[in-house]
Amino acid sequence: MNKQLLLGSIFCMVASMSWGAMFPVAHIALQEIDPFYFSFLRYFFVTMILCGLLWAKEGLSAFHFEGRGKSLLFFGTMAFTVYNMGVFLGQDLMGEPGTIAASIMEVLMPMISIVLLSITTRKLPPYYTLATILVALVGAVLVITNGNLTFFTTASEHLIPLFFIFIGVVGWVVYSIGGGRFSTWSTLRYSTLTCLLGTGVNFVIVTTASLFQWLPVPTVETVMSIKYEMAFMVLLPGFVALLSWNAGIKLLTPLNGILFINLVPITTFAMMAFQGYEISRYELCGTLLVILALIGNNHFQRKQLQYRSVTKQQPSGRKVPSM
Repeated sequence: MNKQLLLGSIFCMVASMSWGAMFPVAHIALQEIDPFYFSFLRYFFVTMILCGLLWAKEGLSAFHFEGRGKSLLFFGTMAFTVYNMGVFLGQDLMGEPGTIAASIMEVLMPMISIVLLSITTRKLPPYYTLATILVALVGAVLVITNGNLTFFTTASEHLIPLFFIFIGVVGWVVYSIGGGRFSTWSTLRYSTLTCLLGTGVNFVIVTTASLFQWLPVPTVETVMSIKYEMAFMVLLPGFVALLSWNAGIKLLTPLNGILFINLVPITTFAMMAFQGYEISRYELCGTLLVILALIGNNHFQRKQLQYRSVTKQQPSGRKVPSM
C-alpha cells in the first residue's frame, strides 16, 4: 500500500473513531453545563496545548498570519464555533436521542463535500468515490436505525435541533476543504492558528451572552463536576483528533478523507455494545458495509495511483493498456 494512503487512512480513522466516542461522553457533560460554555472551555484548553506545542516546535514566527488572517478566522469559525456549538447545541436540545442524531448527521459530510467541491471546482469526483460514499451512508444508517426506519418519521419533531447539527456539519466540511489552501504550512500550524481564532470567536460569544444574562457563567463546582468528561473531550476528540484529521486530510484530499467520518456513528454504536447492548443483524451488516466501503475506496485509489505511475514510466510512443 502507498505509504501516503496508509498514513492518511490511519490518521482519519483515529480522528473519526475519537469523535464517535465523543457524543456519549458529551451527553453526560451537557447535563451539567450549557453547550456554549462547554464548547468554549473544551477548545480553550486544546488551544493552550496547541499553542505551547507550536511555540516549542516552530517558534514564535509560526504564529504570524502572513496576510491570511481573514481566511484563518473564517475557517477557524467554521470548525470551532459553527460546528462545535451547533452540534452540541442540537444534541443538548434533543436530549438523549441527540447522541444518536448527532452521530448519524456526521455521515452527511461526504455528500456535502461532493456538493461543495462540485460547485467550487465544477467537476464531479470519480465514480468509485461516489459509489463508496453511497454504500457507507447506507451502512451507517443501518447501524444507527437498527433497520427501523421510523427514526426518520420522528425527525420532524426535532427540526430545530437537527438544523443546528446540520449547520455544524456543513461548517466542519468547509473547514476540512479549507485546509488545502494552507498545504505549505505544517498540520500543527494550521490546526493551532484556526483553533486559536475560532476559540477567540467563542470567547466573544459566551462573554456577550453572559453580559446580557442570556447565559449563566458556570461555577468552579460545575466545571469540576465534569472534569473527567472534559479531560477526555480535550485530549482525545479535541487535541489528538484535530491534528490527526488535518494530517489525514492533507494526505488523502478532503473528499477521500471525509469518507472516514462514517466511522463516527459506528464507534458510537460500539460503545453502546460494550456497555451491554446486544448487536443485531442490521447493525452487523451496516458495520460491514462501512468497512467494505472504506476498503473499496482505498483499493481504487491505489489502482489509480499505480496506473498513473505506469503511464509516466511508459515511453511516449507506447500506449498503456486501459484498466
